Amino acid sequence: MHNAPPVTYPLGRSHFQGVAVLGLWLAGVGVLALWWRAAPAADWRLWSALAVVLAAGVAAGWAWLHSPVGQLHWDGQDWRWESQGYRSGTPVRDLAVALDLQRIMLLRLENQDHATLWLWAGRSTQPERWLDLRRAVHARHRLSPGLMPWDASAPVVMSDFPAQSPSPRSGS
Repeated sequence: MHNAPPVTYPLGRSHFQGVAVLGLWLAGVGVLALWWRAAPAADWRLWSALAVVLAAGVAAGWAWLHSPVGQLHWDGQDWRWESQGYRSGTPVRDLAVALDLQRIMLLRLENQDHATLWLWAGRSTQPERWLDLRRAVHARHRLSPGLMPWDASAPVVMSDFPAQSPSPRSGS
């Protein structure tokens, strides 16, 4: 099996993420409005809920406005993340697709220090390279020889594995 071809794809602030977060926040505002209307009087719980909903909206808006912006590179062997803070490119130890909606993907990147970065990738950003990115993130990548989790030159001996007792259903 061959690895996916090299690809560079720009990632940044996602409109899908912004609309989803805004929709969830508006749902919270709607529930709060219904509660306010049904409550006989505004007490401390209602005011606390209002403060929490407003704080959540501010936090979500701030997080969306400060979303990481950069480029994800696949060179055929390794993933690299390049942004203003990491101009030379940060090696990505692990890249996983957390959500795939065909036109939008949520990617989880983990660097060598186990720091995690969540990024949204959308087809509308660069439609001509979208399928290349999808192929690269979904491909099973070959491990380089230095990354083998076992000694490939050592023979596999069946006595190295624990014996399994026969299943009671198998009849043996």
